[in-house]
Amino acid sequence: MSEDLERLEAYTYLTVPERGTYLAVMRLFSASLMTDLSAQQVVEAIEGLPLDTAVSRLNQLVAWGNLLPSSHSVRVKSIEEYQRTRSRYQLSPLGERVQRQVDEVLAGAETAREISRELLGLVATGLAALSELLEDPGGADMVRARDTVAAVFAQFWQFRDSVRDFYAYLGQVLARYDLDGSEYSGFKNLLLDYVESITEEVVLLSPRIQHHLRRIWPHLDGLLERLDEGGLAEAAKDLGVVVQRTRGHSLDDWLALRAWFEDTGGRRSEVNQLRDATLRALQSLLANAKRMIRSSGQATSRRRDLLRLAAWFDAADAGTAADLFTAAFGLYGSRHLGLAADAEAVVPATDSWWSRPAVTVPVALRERGERAARGRPGGIVDRSAQQRLLVERAAAAQDARVRAAAELLSAAADLSAVRLSGPAMQLLLELMAQALGAGDPAAGTAVTVSIDLGLRCELTAKPGHALTLRSAGGDFTAEDLAILIAGHDTEVAAHDTAVAAHDTAVAGHDTEIAGHDTEVAGHGDEIAGHDTGTVGQGAEIAGREPDVAGREPAIVGREPERTEPERTGSGHG
Repeated sequence: MSEDLERLEAYTYLTVPERGTYLAVMRLFSASLMTDLSAQQVVEAIEGLPLDTAVSRLNQLVAWGNLLPSSHSVRVKSIEEYQRTRSRYQLSPLGERVQRQVDEVLAGAETAREISRELLGLVATGLAALSELLEDPGGADMVRARDTVAAVFAQFWQFRDSVRDFYAYLGQVLARYDLDGSEYSGFKNLLLDYVESITEEVVLLSPRIQHHLRRIWPHLDGLLERLDEGGLAEAAKDLGVVVQRTRGHSLDDWLALRAWFEDTGGRRSEVNQLRDATLRALQSLLANAKRMIRSSGQATSRRRDLLRLAAWFDAADAGTAADLFTAAFGLYGSRHLGLAADAEAVVPATDSWWSRPAVTVPVALRERGERAARGRPGGIVDRSAQQRLLVERAAAAQDARVRAAAELLSAAADLSAVRLSGPAMQLLLELMAQALGAGDPAAGTAVTVSIDLGLRCELTAKPGHALTLRSAGGDFTAEDLAILIAGHDTEVAAHDTAVAAHDTAVAGHDTEIAGHDTEVAGHGDEIAGHDTGTVGQGAEIAGREPDVAGREPAIVGREPERTEPERTGSGHG
């Protein structure tokens, strides 16, 4: 596996900043077969490349596995010519393959590859002819069989690659949301006419190809053995050289051919996947049609404008880019604006965007500028079954705790004499932890009460005492401690007795208060009688009032002897 990953280093020259120079050098070596060049020849072929730089680039390509040092002998006529040609290089097999792939990618980028429908018909015809050759009673003609296998797999591989390239291009186009009317009409005709014809051709010929493959399959092992006769694989068998066989000469090629048309190993065939891809393409086309209808009265996508703006940014220098950014977005010196990134990732405001990870933007916001989720909201999930399960689990756990509490109460007289179960031991340790957290055993305050279990646990200091508790999970020894387990109901009963005695005392006190109220009522009667005498005395005084009026001057004349201030200054003088 590590060797396979090391071969991927041959693609490194495409990712470095100097990839333009490396690409020119690799194209120079791949221009002809078995090219053998020196650094001086590379400098003469590539304009503006210094000799030292050329030597460095060539040695780096050797390190990546794209080039090999050449062992060809050269004839020279001078020391100067020897110095120019002493280090020569040639293309490695891996480097040649990588460069060929690079040229194919660069030549076919952003283009739609046509699917040759005729190739699938030729594949079906070739498989039918091959099945007849293998079923011939006189034995198969291996020359014809080898030619037929080569033609079938060359045609099938070209058809398969063209289908994949075309559908990749189609998916890229239909993912756009800035199609105008003419573009939409063109892609609609492309999808409805061209794609439909391809799908119909595949659906028509797939059953025939499956039938021919079933006829060939019993003879496949013998066919593969005879295909290698007289080839490079047989010649290099004793040399330890790994040979990449021609398409159709290995079992994996035939398995891939069958998997394209038949479901194998729980994997859907490529034919079924082709139908699904066509259906998704139609759905995307309908989505574009709906968007175009809605856009007649609403704002349209700004994707094309944003791409033009991005091109301006790419071609501008630092100062112009800053002015362009300010003019386009109205933002001045702001950083890290947009969607929130990972909340745990702390990114200082002074960091540049270039050195920080990119924020993932939802497709709806990136492509259409919409923040709201599309489609109907999801229904409310029915979680009644999960709720019942949680209730049942909670009830079972509480029942286990109740049984553990009952076990502790039954063994409370001598905990060390019994072997506790695992739940009972766990409950006891839990109560001990709560009691130790509540107070100090030496002070007698290490007490905890479990209301729901009706259990009371008290820890008291007992120097020199060791209590060993045995359980299924192991033994536990508590030193200098005594554990007292009692039912919480007993304590409640004693408390109720004390409350009853208190209520009796309160009742007696109420009787005493009632007697005192009776005495107060008698005293009130006495006061009422006194008030009656006072009223009679008041009447007597009223009868004497004329006499008092006649004697008033005398009373006034004796006023200096009186000390009542309210009589001073009387108007009767």
